[in-house]
Amino acid sequence: MNRPTTTLFMLMSVDGKISTGAADDLDVDRDFPQIEGVSEGLHQYYEIEQTTDLWTLNSGRVLAKIGVNTKETPNRTPVSFAVIDNQHLNERGIRYLCALSKKLVLITSNAEHPAFHIEEGNLHIIHQKELSLKNALIELKSTYGCERITIQTGGTLNGLFLREKLFDYVDIVVAPVLIGGKDTSTLIDGKSLSSQGELSKLGVLKLQECVILENSYLRLRYEVIH
Repeated sequence: MNRPTTTLFMLMSVDGKISTGAADDLDVDRDFPQIEGVSEGLHQYYEIEQTTDLWTLNSGRVLAKIGVNTKETPNRTPVSFAVIDNQHLNERGIRYLCALSKKLVLITSNAEHPAFHIEEGNLHIIHQKELSLKNALIELKSTYGCERITIQTGGTLNGLFLREKLFDYVDIVVAPVLIGGKDTSTLIDGKSLSSQGELSKLGVLKLQECVILENSYLRLRYEVIH
């Protein structure tokens, strides 16, 4: 394969929500620790996350939502980050990610992105006129040596990965909570199908493992059938 092997790894509610609401100040990382019956088992998600690939792909919107634009400089990790962003990350956010990452590869179509004004040895930029997830993945492998990557983006980008058949595996931790709300982001958002002729765009899965975790959490692991 001329692109990395991909795994969608996410934390979601039983009804498929990956946020606690539609506002940017609502977030599972911030809110789940405050909810009795959910907080007790949350540590298992973060422990599993530590075992995922040494490359991770995120969106600038999600990273901005968790506060990288204002956080203090972190310690470096062995993880390399690919980040898709046009406008959500500021210069401080980019510098935070450079400090955190072994390699930071920014994927953007914004020629005025603040990352272009930053000189860091581990910062690399893939500039595309229009976003192409497939081409970005190909370049991550051919230029930066990325063989496997964990996808942790929001529902809209996850929807693009699905429609372009770019998921190979799905690894989901299910929290014991129902969230609801038609405007709350789900595991896969984006444009809905409108005809039977589009059914080939669905992602059919083969279950690899179902693990009953502590405190009513589940881990579901699937292979995507191509």
